[in-house]
Amino acid sequence: MDKDKTVQHFLDLIKKSRRGKFKIYIGMSAGVGKSYRMLQEARALLKNGIDVKIGFIETHNRKETHDLLKGLPIIPRRTLFYKGKELEEMDVQAVINLRPEVVIVDELAHTNIEGSKNEKRWQDVIEILEAGINVISAVNIQHIESLNEDVKKITGVEVAERIPDSVLAQADEVVNIDLTADELIARLKEGKVYQADKIETALKNFFQSDHILQLRELALKEVASQVERKVETEISKPSFLKRERFLACISSNEITAKSVIRKTARLANYYHSKWYVLYVQTPKESVDKIELAKQRHLINNFKLATELGAEIIKIEKSSISNAIIEEAHERKITTICIGKPHLNFFSVILSPSIFSQLLKNLSSNDIDLIILS
Repeated sequence: MDKDKTVQHFLDLIKKSRRGKFKIYIGMSAGVGKSYRMLQEARALLKNGIDVKIGFIETHNRKETHDLLKGLPIIPRRTLFYKGKELEEMDVQAVINLRPEVVIVDELAHTNIEGSKNEKRWQDVIEILEAGINVISAVNIQHIESLNEDVKKITGVEVAERIPDSVLAQADEVVNIDLTADELIARLKEGKVYQADKIETALKNFFQSDHILQLRELALKEVASQVERKVETEISKPSFLKRERFLACISSNEITAKSVIRKTARLANYYHSKWYVLYVQTPKESVDKIELAKQRHLINNFKLATELGAEIIKIEKSSISNAIIEEAHERKITTICIGKPHLNFFSVILSPSIFSQLLKNLSSNDIDLIILS
């Protein structure tokens, strides 16, 4: 290790030690009791002499949750005017100036009002953590970026407000708030989730028993994978074990590329591995020939991959399979992920002779190939 890398490594250790601890409560949906549990924890901390403050909490007018706020120190929210309306956001600077030992910040996936310093609340939380303040926060499973497509298949709804998986990976502790489907539906009918005029609509749509069961499974799996990742990183492994490295190969096809990126992100997160996204620009898609829409899709997918923790590789080459092999060797890739075949990209790779050559090369170098549906 050279001098510069040694210095950087030591600086990273110092920054990590100064950073606040981060705890996230995860739930399968609204109404499971995340805010309630955070306020219970805040009261317990306060009782034990810990300087805890409420940075932002959303009680949704639920009496049992609202009652827990009594006696807890609340940091006043910042007022902003947007489109003629007076709106409130968490005052990040006030939190940093007051420097509580612990701050409660609800609704991690929230999008801040235009004009705020950060676009997303999770970015506010990162800023607070970097100031050395411990944060307890909460998020629903449907707001996790790499699960976006799974949630859409289950509920039929595409959730707009999402957090990158990298935010979840930074948590020191992840706790699942679990209820059975029957318990959650009972809470909804009792008016403990939404107001009376929204209950019937919710029961017919999002809060169907089969939807809840599938979301519950996602939440349980996510927390389990976070625990496994923590074990992987904190308990030393034998040096002979192979270090996984993933390469997601994408095309300019928007839907296929998104799917490959998200699924590879899930695999990389599970193994706590470095991963890359490779786009090979063939002469047919050179700057002067590629359609504007495809170019826009590529930019959006590169942004998505970066948010999910990937390193982007963009190269110009006429042979896609050769480019994949070269990059796999250079980056010491252990697993290559591609999408299911479609005419304008993978037919090139999957033609019998080229695919045979690709498989032979990957096999001889102990590289796995995953074709994602």
